[in-house]
Amino acid sequence: MNAPSSDALAHLRVLDLTRVRAGPTCVRQFADWGADVIRIEAAGGDDMLGDRMGSDAQNLHRNKRSLTLNLKDPRGVALLKRLVAAADVLVENWRPAVKHRLGIDYATLAAVNPCLVYASISGFGETGPYSGRAGFDQVAQGMGGLMWVTGKPGEGPMRAGTPVADLSAGLFAALGILIALQERQRSGRGQWVQCSLLAAMIAMMDFQAARWLDEGVVPQQAGNDHPTAMPTSVYPTADGFVNIGAVGNAIFTRLCEALGAPELASAPDYATAALRSRNRAALNGAIAARTALLDTTTVIERLNAAGVPCGPIYRMDEVFADPQARHLGMAVAVPDGAGGSRTLVGQPVTLSRTPARMRRTQGPAGEHSAAILGELGLTADEIGALRADKVI
Repeated sequence: MNAPSSDALAHLRVLDLTRVRAGPTCVRQFADWGADVIRIEAAGGDDMLGDRMGSDAQNLHRNKRSLTLNLKDPRGVALLKRLVAAADVLVENWRPAVKHRLGIDYATLAAVNPCLVYASISGFGETGPYSGRAGFDQVAQGMGGLMWVTGKPGEGPMRAGTPVADLSAGLFAALGILIALQERQRSGRGQWVQCSLLAAMIAMMDFQAARWLDEGVVPQQAGNDHPTAMPTSVYPTADGFVNIGAVGNAIFTRLCEALGAPELASAPDYATAALRSRNRAALNGAIAARTALLDTTTVIERLNAAGVPCGPIYRMDEVFADPQARHLGMAVAVPDGAGGSRTLVGQPVTLSRTPARMRRTQGPAGEHSAAILGELGLTADEIGALRADKVI
Protein backbone atom coordinates (compact mmCIF):
# COMPACT_ATOMS: atom_id res chain seq x y z
CA MET A 1 0.00 0.00 0.00
CA ASN A 2 1.27 3.52 -0.73
CA ALA A 3 2.20 5.84 2.09
CA PRO A 4 -0.84 7.52 3.69
CA SER A 5 -1.84 11.00 2.59
CA SER A 6 -1.43 12.26 6.16
CA ASP A 7 -0.60 10.89 9.60
CA ALA A 8 -3.72 12.39 11.16
CA LEU A 9 -6.10 9.47 10.43
CA ALA A 10 -3.58 6.88 9.21
CA HIS A 11 -4.70 4.51 11.98
CA LEU A 12 -8.17 4.17 10.46
CA ARG A 13 -9.53 1.87 7.77
CA VAL A 14 -12.69 3.13 6.06
CA LEU A 15 -14.90 1.08 3.74
CA ASP A 16 -16.53 3.34 1.18
CA LEU A 17 -19.78 1.96 -0.28
CA THR A 18 -20.98 5.36 -1.46
CA ARG A 19 -21.81 6.85 -4.82
CA VAL A 20 -22.88 10.12 -6.45
CA ARG A 21 -21.86 13.02 -4.16
CA ALA A 22 -23.00 13.20 -0.53
CA GLY A 23 -21.35 9.92 0.50
CA PRO A 24 -18.10 10.49 -1.42
CA THR A 25 -17.88 13.98 0.08
CA CYS A 26 -18.01 12.41 3.53
CA VAL A 27 -15.40 9.76 2.79
CA ARG A 28 -13.07 12.24 1.09
CA GLN A 29 -12.45 13.84 4.47
CA PHE A 30 -10.98 10.59 5.73
CA ALA A 31 -9.03 9.85 2.55
CA ASP A 32 -7.36 13.26 2.53
CA TRP A 33 -6.33 12.95 6.18
CA GLY A 34 -4.61 9.61 5.77
CA ALA A 35 -7.16 6.88 6.44
CA ASP A 36 -6.84 3.71 4.37
CA VAL A 37 -10.02 4.13 2.34
CA ILE A 38 -11.17 1.15 0.31
CA ARG A 39 -13.78 2.13 -2.21
CA ILE A 40 -16.03 -0.84 -2.88
CA GLU A 41 -17.79 -0.44 -6.20
CA ALA A 42 -19.44 -2.29 -9.02
CA ALA A 43 -17.25 -3.15 -11.98
CA GLY A 44 -18.90 -0.40 -14.03
CA GLY A 45 -18.20 2.30 -11.46
CA ASP A 46 -20.51 5.20 -10.61
CA ASP A 47 -22.34 6.17 -13.79
CA MET A 48 -24.15 9.01 -12.02
CA LEU A 49 -20.96 11.10 -12.19
CA GLY A 50 -20.30 10.47 -15.87
CA ASP A 51 -16.67 10.10 -16.93
CA ARG A 52 -14.71 8.21 -14.28
CA MET A 53 -11.55 10.07 -15.23
CA GLY A 54 -13.32 13.44 -15.39
CA SER A 55 -12.72 16.27 -12.96
CA ASP A 56 -15.80 15.64 -10.81
CA ALA A 57 -15.08 11.97 -10.13
CA GLN A 58 -11.39 12.64 -9.62
CA ASN A 59 -12.11 15.40 -7.13
CA LEU A 60 -14.43 13.17 -5.09
CA HIS A 61 -12.41 9.95 -5.12
CA ARG A 62 -8.77 10.94 -4.82
CA ASN A 63 -6.59 9.15 -2.26
CA LYS A 64 -8.74 5.99 -2.27
CA ARG A 65 -8.06 2.37 -3.21
CA SER A 66 -10.61 0.63 -5.42
CA LEU A 67 -12.04 -2.87 -4.99
CA THR A 68 -14.80 -4.13 -7.27
CA LEU A 69 -17.21 -6.41 -5.45
CA ASN A 70 -20.52 -7.92 -6.51
CA LEU A 71 -22.62 -7.63 -3.37
CA LYS A 72 -25.50 -9.49 -5.01
CA ASP A 73 -23.33 -12.60 -4.87
CA PRO A 74 -23.03 -14.25 -1.41
CA ARG A 75 -19.30 -14.55 -1.96
CA GLY A 76 -19.08 -10.80 -2.40
CA VAL A 77 -20.96 -10.24 0.85
CA ALA A 78 -18.68 -12.74 2.59
CA LEU A 79 -15.62 -10.82 1.40
CA LEU A 80 -17.14 -7.56 2.59
CA LYS A 81 -17.69 -9.06 6.04
CA ARG A 82 -14.05 -10.12 6.16
CA LEU A 83 -13.09 -6.52 5.42
CA VAL A 84 -15.56 -5.26 8.04
CA ALA A 85 -13.92 -7.42 10.70
CA ALA A 86 -10.79 -5.26 10.51
CA ALA A 87 -12.41 -1.92 9.59
CA ASP A 88 -13.12 1.12 11.73
CA VAL A 89 -15.73 2.84 9.59
CA LEU A 90 -18.19 1.92 6.84
CA VAL A 91 -20.08 4.59 4.92
CA GLU A 92 -23.03 3.95 2.57
CA ASN A 93 -25.65 6.15 0.93
CA TRP A 94 -28.11 3.77 -0.67
CA ARG A 95 -31.83 3.99 -0.12
CA PRO A 96 -32.50 2.60 3.39
CA ALA A 97 -34.01 -0.69 2.19
CA VAL A 98 -31.05 -1.67 0.00
CA LYS A 99 -28.61 -2.55 2.78
CA HIS A 100 -31.20 -4.75 4.47
CA ARG A 101 -31.94 -6.52 1.20
CA LEU A 102 -28.24 -7.20 0.68
CA GLY A 103 -27.75 -8.32 4.29
CA ILE A 104 -25.15 -5.66 5.11
CA ASP A 105 -27.18 -3.41 7.39
CA TYR A 106 -25.77 -2.00 10.63
CA ALA A 107 -27.11 -4.71 12.95
CA THR A 108 -25.70 -7.46 10.74
CA LEU A 109 -22.25 -5.93 10.38
CA ALA A 110 -22.08 -4.81 14.01
CA ALA A 111 -22.40 -8.49 14.91
CA VAL A 112 -19.25 -9.08 12.83
CA ASN A 113 -17.41 -6.10 14.36
CA PRO A 114 -18.99 -4.43 17.41
CA CYS A 115 -16.41 -1.60 17.15
CA LEU A 116 -17.58 -0.62 13.67
CA VAL A 117 -18.82 2.94 13.14
CA TYR A 118 -21.43 2.53 10.41
CA ALA A 119 -22.61 5.71 8.67
CA SER A 120 -25.70 5.99 6.48
CA ILE A 121 -26.50 9.04 4.35
CA SER A 122 -29.98 9.02 2.85
CA GLY A 123 -32.25 11.45 1.08
CA PHE A 124 -34.87 11.78 3.82
CA GLY A 125 -33.85 9.60 6.77
CA GLU A 126 -33.75 5.92 7.60
CA THR A 127 -37.34 5.94 8.87
CA GLY A 128 -40.43 8.06 8.38
CA PRO A 129 -42.98 8.59 5.61
CA TYR A 130 -40.41 9.60 2.97
CA SER A 131 -37.64 7.15 3.88
CA GLY A 132 -38.13 5.08 0.72
CA ARG A 133 -37.82 8.02 -1.63
CA ALA A 134 -34.73 8.63 -3.73
CA GLY A 135 -32.67 11.59 -2.58
CA PHE A 136 -31.50 14.35 -4.91
CA ASP A 137 -29.73 17.59 -4.02
CA GLN A 138 -32.11 20.00 -5.74
CA VAL A 139 -35.13 18.27 -4.23
CA ALA A 140 -33.61 18.70 -0.77
CA GLN A 141 -32.81 22.34 -1.52
CA GLY A 142 -36.48 22.87 -2.28
CA MET A 143 -37.87 20.92 0.67
CA GLY A 144 -35.32 22.35 3.11
CA GLY A 145 -36.30 25.95 2.38
CA LEU A 146 -33.21 27.16 0.52
CA MET A 147 -34.81 27.64 -2.89
CA TRP A 148 -37.67 29.69 -1.46
CA VAL A 149 -35.30 32.33 -0.08
CA THR A 150 -32.91 32.30 -3.06
CA GLY A 151 -33.36 34.57 -6.07
CA LYS A 152 -34.98 37.93 -6.68
CA PRO A 153 -38.33 38.76 -5.08
CA GLY A 154 -41.27 37.75 -7.22
CA GLU A 155 -39.25 35.70 -9.73
CA GLY A 156 -39.92 32.28 -8.23
CA PRO A 157 -37.62 29.85 -6.42
CA MET A 158 -34.00 29.48 -7.45
CA ARG A 159 -31.54 26.66 -6.74
CA ALA A 160 -28.10 27.42 -5.36
CA GLY A 161 -25.24 27.20 -7.84
CA THR A 162 -23.55 24.31 -6.02
CA PRO A 163 -25.03 21.12 -4.46
CA VAL A 164 -25.40 22.50 -0.94
CA ALA A 165 -27.54 19.65 0.39
CA ASP A 166 -25.20 16.93 -0.86
CA LEU A 167 -22.07 18.65 0.38
CA SER A 168 -23.44 19.60 3.78
CA ALA A 169 -24.89 16.11 4.36
CA GLY A 170 -21.48 14.62 3.58
CA LEU A 171 -19.68 17.00 5.91
CA PHE A 172 -22.21 16.54 8.73
CA ALA A 173 -21.89 12.77 8.37
CA ALA A 174 -18.09 13.02 8.56
CA LEU A 175 -18.46 15.06 11.74
CA GLY A 176 -20.80 12.44 13.17
CA ILE A 177 -18.32 9.67 12.38
CA LEU A 178 -15.49 11.53 14.08
CA ILE A 179 -17.69 12.04 17.16
CA ALA A 180 -18.55 8.34 17.21
CA LEU A 181 -14.88 7.41 16.88
CA GLN A 182 -14.02 9.71 19.77
CA GLU A 183 -16.77 8.17 21.92
CA ARG A 184 -15.54 4.69 20.98
CA GLN A 185 -12.29 5.42 22.79
CA ARG A 186 -14.28 5.44 26.04
CA SER A 187 -16.92 2.79 25.39
CA GLY A 188 -15.04 0.44 23.07
CA ARG A 189 -18.18 0.18 20.93
CA GLY A 190 -19.17 1.49 17.54
CA GLN A 191 -22.56 2.90 16.63
CA TRP A 192 -24.81 3.85 13.73
CA VAL A 193 -24.38 7.40 12.42
CA GLN A 194 -27.26 8.71 10.30
CA CYS A 195 -27.65 11.87 8.25
CA SER A 196 -29.97 12.87 5.42
CA LEU A 197 -29.92 15.49 2.70
CA LEU A 198 -33.17 16.94 4.06
CA ALA A 199 -31.95 17.24 7.65
CA ALA A 200 -28.64 18.70 6.53
CA MET A 201 -30.37 21.27 4.33
CA ILE A 202 -32.71 22.33 7.12
CA ALA A 203 -29.73 22.70 9.46
CA MET A 204 -27.91 24.78 6.85
CA MET A 205 -30.82 27.22 6.81
CA ASP A 206 -29.56 28.25 10.25
CA PHE A 207 -30.83 31.75 11.19
CA GLN A 208 -33.49 31.65 8.46
CA ALA A 209 -34.95 28.51 10.05
CA ALA A 210 -34.65 30.00 13.52
CA ARG A 211 -36.55 33.11 12.41
CA TRP A 212 -39.56 30.90 11.71
CA LEU A 213 -39.23 28.56 14.70
CA ASP A 214 -38.64 31.25 17.31
CA GLU A 215 -40.24 34.38 15.82
CA GLY A 216 -42.86 33.06 13.41
CA VAL A 217 -41.28 34.88 10.45
CA VAL A 218 -41.46 33.14 7.07
CA PRO A 219 -38.32 34.32 5.21
CA GLN A 220 -38.81 35.47 1.65
CA GLN A 221 -36.56 36.04 -1.34
CA ALA A 222 -34.26 39.02 -0.97
CA GLY A 223 -32.13 38.72 -4.08
CA ASN A 224 -28.58 39.79 -3.33
CA ASP A 225 -29.66 41.69 -0.23
CA HIS A 226 -29.09 40.23 3.21
CA PRO A 227 -32.51 39.33 4.64
CA THR A 228 -32.08 41.45 7.77
CA ALA A 229 -28.71 43.25 7.86
CA MET A 230 -28.48 46.16 5.43
CA PRO A 231 -26.70 47.51 3.54
CA THR A 232 -25.35 44.11 2.52
CA SER A 233 -25.77 43.54 -1.19
CA VAL A 234 -24.24 43.63 -4.66
CA TYR A 235 -23.55 47.09 -6.03
CA PRO A 236 -22.57 48.19 -9.55
CA THR A 237 -19.19 49.69 -10.34
CA ALA A 238 -17.94 51.40 -13.48
CA ASP A 239 -16.54 48.08 -14.72
CA GLY A 240 -18.51 45.40 -12.91
CA PHE A 241 -19.95 44.63 -9.48
CA VAL A 242 -18.83 44.48 -5.87
CA ASN A 243 -20.12 42.88 -2.68
CA ILE A 244 -20.41 45.19 0.32
CA GLY A 245 -21.42 44.22 3.84
CA ALA A 246 -21.80 47.25 6.08
CA VAL A 247 -23.54 45.85 9.17
CA GLY A 248 -23.80 48.00 12.29
CA ASN A 249 -23.79 51.76 12.77
CA ALA A 250 -20.02 52.17 12.92
CA ILE A 251 -19.29 50.27 9.71
CA PHE A 252 -22.21 51.95 7.93
CA THR A 253 -20.79 55.35 8.85
CA ARG A 254 -17.36 54.36 7.55
CA LEU A 255 -18.93 53.13 4.29
CA CYS A 256 -20.70 56.44 3.74
CA GLU A 257 -17.55 58.43 4.41
CA ALA A 258 -15.41 56.23 2.14
CA LEU A 259 -17.90 56.74 -0.69
CA GLY A 260 -17.97 60.50 -0.18
CA ALA A 261 -21.55 60.48 1.07
CA PRO A 262 -21.39 61.21 4.82
CA GLU A 263 -24.90 62.64 4.68
CA LEU A 264 -26.30 59.12 4.29
CA ALA A 265 -25.01 58.15 7.73
CA SER A 266 -26.94 60.96 9.37
CA ALA A 267 -30.13 60.63 7.33
CA PRO A 268 -33.14 59.86 9.58
CA ASP A 269 -34.32 57.05 7.28
CA TYR A 270 -31.06 55.15 7.87
CA ALA A 271 -30.41 55.92 11.52
CA THR A 272 -30.88 52.37 12.81
CA ALA A 273 -30.39 48.85 11.54
CA ALA A 274 -34.15 48.33 11.43
CA LEU A 275 -34.65 51.50 9.36
CA ARG A 276 -31.86 50.58 6.96
CA SER A 277 -33.49 47.21 6.40
CA ARG A 278 -36.96 48.72 5.98
CA ASN A 279 -35.73 51.40 3.57
CA ARG A 280 -33.32 49.14 1.72
CA ALA A 281 -34.43 50.02 -1.81
CA ALA A 282 -33.70 53.73 -1.38
CA LEU A 283 -30.49 53.05 0.53
CA ASN A 284 -29.23 50.61 -2.10
CA GLY A 285 -29.97 53.14 -4.80
CA ALA A 286 -28.03 55.85 -2.97
CA ILE A 287 -25.01 53.60 -2.48
CA ALA A 288 -25.16 52.32 -6.06
CA ALA A 289 -25.12 55.88 -7.37
CA ARG A 290 -21.70 56.35 -5.68
CA THR A 291 -20.14 52.98 -6.47
CA ALA A 292 -21.13 53.19 -10.14
CA LEU A 293 -18.82 56.17 -10.56
CA LEU A 294 -15.74 54.16 -9.53
CA ASP A 295 -14.05 51.06 -10.91
CA THR A 296 -14.15 47.88 -8.86
CA THR A 297 -10.53 48.08 -7.73
CA THR A 298 -10.98 51.61 -6.43
CA VAL A 299 -14.14 50.74 -4.51
CA ILE A 300 -12.44 47.75 -2.88
CA GLU A 301 -9.30 49.71 -2.01
CA ARG A 302 -11.29 52.55 -0.44
CA LEU A 303 -13.58 50.28 1.56
CA ASN A 304 -10.82 47.99 2.78
CA ALA A 305 -8.85 51.02 3.93
CA ALA A 306 -11.96 52.10 5.86
CA GLY A 307 -12.46 48.65 7.41
CA VAL A 308 -15.66 47.93 5.48
CA PRO A 309 -16.12 44.27 4.40
CA CYS A 310 -16.20 44.07 0.62
CA GLY A 311 -14.91 42.04 -2.29
CA PRO A 312 -15.10 41.37 -6.01
CA ILE A 313 -17.48 38.86 -7.58
CA TYR A 314 -15.36 36.37 -9.44
CA ARG A 315 -15.82 33.89 -12.23
CA MET A 316 -14.25 30.54 -11.35
CA ASP A 317 -11.08 31.26 -13.32
CA GLU A 318 -10.68 34.50 -11.39
CA VAL A 319 -11.19 32.70 -8.06
CA PHE A 320 -8.05 30.63 -8.52
CA ALA A 321 -6.06 33.54 -9.95
CA ASP A 322 -6.63 35.62 -6.83
CA PRO A 323 -3.41 35.97 -4.79
CA GLN A 324 -5.10 35.01 -1.52
CA ALA A 325 -6.62 31.85 -2.98
CA ARG A 326 -3.19 30.98 -4.37
CA HIS A 327 -1.63 31.60 -0.98
CA LEU A 328 -4.18 29.29 0.66
CA GLY A 329 -3.22 26.50 -1.74
CA MET A 330 -6.74 25.67 -2.82
CA ALA A 331 -5.59 24.29 -6.19
CA VAL A 332 -3.51 21.14 -5.69
CA ALA A 333 -1.58 19.10 -8.24
CA VAL A 334 -2.29 15.41 -7.58
CA PRO A 335 -0.07 12.68 -9.10
CA ASP A 336 -1.96 10.58 -11.64
CA GLY A 337 0.24 7.49 -11.46
CA ALA A 338 1.48 7.94 -15.03
CA GLY A 339 4.08 10.60 -14.39
CA GLY A 340 1.64 13.47 -14.74
CA SER A 341 -0.84 15.16 -12.43
CA ARG A 342 -4.39 16.46 -12.19
CA THR A 343 -5.24 19.76 -10.50
CA LEU A 344 -8.01 19.33 -7.93
CA VAL A 345 -9.60 21.35 -5.12
CA GLY A 346 -7.60 21.32 -1.89
CA GLN A 347 -8.79 20.90 1.68
CA PRO A 348 -9.96 24.16 3.31
CA VAL A 349 -8.71 23.06 6.75
CA THR A 350 -5.03 23.12 7.66
CA LEU A 351 -3.30 21.28 10.50
CA SER A 352 0.14 22.42 11.59
CA ARG A 353 1.72 18.98 12.12
CA THR A 354 -0.36 16.55 10.06
CA PRO A 355 -1.68 18.38 7.01
CA ALA A 356 -3.83 16.71 4.38
CA ARG A 357 -2.02 15.58 1.26
CA MET A 358 -3.18 14.55 -2.18
CA ARG A 359 -1.29 11.35 -2.97
CA ARG A 360 -3.11 9.87 -5.95
CA THR A 361 -5.96 10.32 -8.38
CA GLN A 362 -8.66 7.76 -9.07
CA GLY A 363 -7.71 5.00 -11.50
CA PRO A 364 -9.73 2.21 -13.14
CA ALA A 365 -12.47 0.46 -11.15
CA GLY A 366 -10.93 -2.43 -9.22
CA GLU A 367 -7.41 -1.08 -9.62
CA HIS A 368 -6.41 -2.37 -6.18
CA SER A 369 -8.63 -5.46 -5.96
CA ALA A 370 -5.80 -7.99 -6.06
CA ALA A 371 -3.74 -6.14 -3.48
CA ILE A 372 -6.66 -5.69 -1.07
CA LEU A 373 -7.81 -9.29 -1.32
CA GLY A 374 -4.22 -10.42 -0.96
CA GLU A 375 -4.13 -8.57 2.36
CA LEU A 376 -7.08 -10.78 3.40
CA GLY A 377 -4.97 -13.85 2.64
CA LEU A 378 -6.49 -14.85 -0.69
CA THR A 379 -4.14 -16.51 -3.15
CA ALA A 380 -3.64 -15.45 -6.74
CA ASP A 381 -5.64 -18.49 -7.89
CA GLU A 382 -8.53 -17.65 -5.58
CA ILE A 383 -8.55 -14.05 -6.78
CA GLY A 384 -8.47 -15.23 -10.38
CA ALA A 385 -11.45 -17.50 -9.80
CA LEU A 386 -13.44 -14.67 -8.22
CA ARG A 387 -12.63 -12.49 -11.18
CA ALA A 388 -13.69 -15.18 -13.62
CA ASP A 389 -17.00 -15.56 -11.79
CA LYS A 390 -17.51 -11.78 -11.81
CA VAL A 391 -17.55 -11.61 -8.01
CA ILE A 392 -14.83 -8.94 -8.30
